[in-house]
Amino acid sequence: MKRRNFISAEWLEAHLNAPDVVVLDASMQKVGQVCDTFAEYREEHIPGALYFDIDAIADTDSNLPHMLPSPVVFSSMMRRMGIGDGQTVVVYDSAGLYSAARAWWMFKAMGAEHVYVLEGGLPKWKAHGYPLASGLETRPERHFTARLNHAAVRDLDDMRRAIKEEHQIADARALARFNAEAPEPREGIRGGHMPGSVCVPFTSLLDDTCCMKPNSELEAVFREAGIDPARPVITTCGTGVTAAILALALDEIGARHVSVYDGSWTEWGGRTDTPVLP
Repeated sequence: MKRRNFISAEWLEAHLNAPDVVVLDASMQKVGQVCDTFAEYREEHIPGALYFDIDAIADTDSNLPHMLPSPVVFSSMMRRMGIGDGQTVVVYDSAGLYSAARAWWMFKAMGAEHVYVLEGGLPKWKAHGYPLASGLETRPERHFTARLNHAAVRDLDDMRRAIKEEHQIADARALARFNAEAPEPREGIRGGHMPGSVCVPFTSLLDDTCCMKPNSELEAVFREAGIDPARPVITTCGTGVTAAILALALDEIGARHVSVYDGSWTEWGGRTDTPVLP
């Protein structure tokens, strides 16, 4: 089955040395996990892959984690990394599919057209027995032009309006957190969910190998949660990372009006002037 946003390990292995292909390791630790993904990258990564630090490629003036930077900042950082206009960007992570979706969404939000996720990520690459490299990778500077697609990103004011106007809001957090039955992993954040939102745990979109499920199953998950992919959808989560998995899945099944609430629950649940339901 051909997919819109994924490329296979076999395809990447065959095109690894193509000059117009740039590979990015976008691994980041999960909430509650203690690890050093940069150290892990230095130890082993796909040959030629650059490290895409989601926490650093961000709006550093915000007190919220890894918020999307301005187009000027994003362009500058991509240029210094050696990522240029027109290149085919392939992102992966060490979990299979987790933070790679956030990197995919960031490039899409910045107007890049040829951006793909490596299906199965590093685990599937290693399962094929394909080569690994260690150390740091660099590329010569390239010109990169970022053009922010404002429709791809939602902020606090947008979400206040979305709730009043009864927009579709899909929350990627686990059901226990959505229902305030489990504590939020970040200190000072209330439990619960936004009025009108529905729970679509990102794990419900993945199979037991951390690959995205077939499109028919993806659509069924969304529809069972009450989400109509033909209508605009805003995705949210804890910090805007797993919300991107929902956005990736929706785009995969043909949804064309999908946006991510970048501040997500860390912003909404961390305030005292936002309505919260248990």
